[in-house]
Amino acid sequence: MAAAAGCDVVMAATEPELLYDEDAKREAESFKEQGNAYYAKKDYNEAYNYYTKAIDMCPKNASYYGNRAATLMMLGRFREALGDAQQSVRLDDSFVRGHLREGKCHLSLGNAMAACRSFQRALELDHKNAQAQQEFKNANAVIEYEKIAETDFEKRDFRKVVFCMDRALEFAPACHRFKILKAECLAMLGRYPEAQSVASDILRMDSTNADALYVRGLCLYYEDCIEKAVQFFVQALRMAPDHEKACVACRNAKALKAKKEDGNKAFKEGNYKLAYELYTEALGIDPNNIKTNAKLYCNRGTVNSKLRKLDDAIEDCTNAVKLDDTYIKAYLRRAQCYMDTEQYEEAVRDYEKVYQTEKTKEHKQLLKNAQLELKKSKRKDYYKILGVDKNASEDEIKKAYRKRALMHHPDRHSGASAEVQKEEEKKFKEVGEAFTILSDPKKKTRYDSGQDLDEEGMNMGDFDANNIFKAFFGGPGGFSFEGGYAFGPWESPDHKQMQQLHS
Repeated sequence: MAAAAGCDVVMAATEPELLYDEDAKREAESFKEQGNAYYAKKDYNEAYNYYTKAIDMCPKNASYYGNRAATLMMLGRFREALGDAQQSVRLDDSFVRGHLREGKCHLSLGNAMAACRSFQRALELDHKNAQAQQEFKNANAVIEYEKIAETDFEKRDFRKVVFCMDRALEFAPACHRFKILKAECLAMLGRYPEAQSVASDILRMDSTNADALYVRGLCLYYEDCIEKAVQFFVQALRMAPDHEKACVACRNAKALKAKKEDGNKAFKEGNYKLAYELYTEALGIDPNNIKTNAKLYCNRGTVNSKLRKLDDAIEDCTNAVKLDDTYIKAYLRRAQCYMDTEQYEEAVRDYEKVYQTEKTKEHKQLLKNAQLELKKSKRKDYYKILGVDKNASEDEIKKAYRKRALMHHPDRHSGASAEVQKEEEKKFKEVGEAFTILSDPKKKTRYDSGQDLDEEGMNMGDFDANNIFKAFFGGPGGFSFEGGYAFGPWESPDHKQMQQLHS
């Protein structure tokens, strides 16, 4: 009787629980159906709410977790979806959709190896499942893209890494690791706005992501915003003290800033030798920092121009524009060096580049000046012919003519070969031509301004070098290129000058 009484008690206690379970299951099913309806309408937030209610009523039902996982995936909440998918297959290891969703979440988050295991399990349960077959291929493709990207990153083939990450992200859109690698390579390629955008998207979702903070800093660092860059590197190291890349970048940024500032200080103080050394040391810190190095090359070029090492200055400015072909200051500095070394065609090319970029009055005038000097350079250089400076006085021009005219006078070379005589006659004529122009203020002004001398009756082909020589040295005599003296040996020029002529 005691046993029977105990049994009755047990029966009385459990019967209401069974009834409650059945009611809970019915209510849970109702919630699931409502969730399905919202899911079909693409109202995933409401679907999520009803699937959650179903789970609360029946927490041991694998399909409810599977459905909520599918909803979270549509909302882009793959990490939460992964938890639900994993719970669904824990409750029912034969749940194929659960394994597929688990694999899809792993793949979306960038864990392709784990995704492969999930898809393999789905294929073990249903070897003809087309979705599982395709997703398995996708996961293996992602693994292959990762391998290629790793190799290419070591080779510094950043374009190829970006390509591989773009392909991988088609299957793993929620993978922060892939996005960070892509952003870092974009920064290395100088595509800073794109890299910043990727890093900023990650930081909006996770403000403590050290990798994203590092990439933000890297972009600023490469854009020569070094102080701001250091702030991001420090923040990244605060989140991840062992972040090696952030540590190296922070150290380089601080060293570059210090060297550049010390170089600028030395330059302002007129210590050009020290400035050159400091800029050179700064250039050795980080070859990847293109914009800062372009400025350092230009600064060193300016130092070299001050030291009158114009060829070195040109080389430095050339290196600057190779790194940054939009760097106006480097083009201007190089153009001035070209002007100083009389390489006018190169100067015109640089000034044209500058004026095309920035159409200012100043740049237009610089271009016009270079074009004028180029035009002048294509004519005979009368100053060089006489061997005088462009600022030579009237007396210096006369002395130079006297010396050169006597040096190249045909009678002085009457015993030379026909070829030498012809060359000296040509030089004698050019000396006379140069004197004619530079000794006449009007003609000299027109020549210096680059105007055509043949205008206004100044045809340089009509003058006679012999007449100029006679007029300069005086006396009734003269000579012709064809031969001999027309004046007596000691009539004109004077005895001393004729000694010079024949010496």
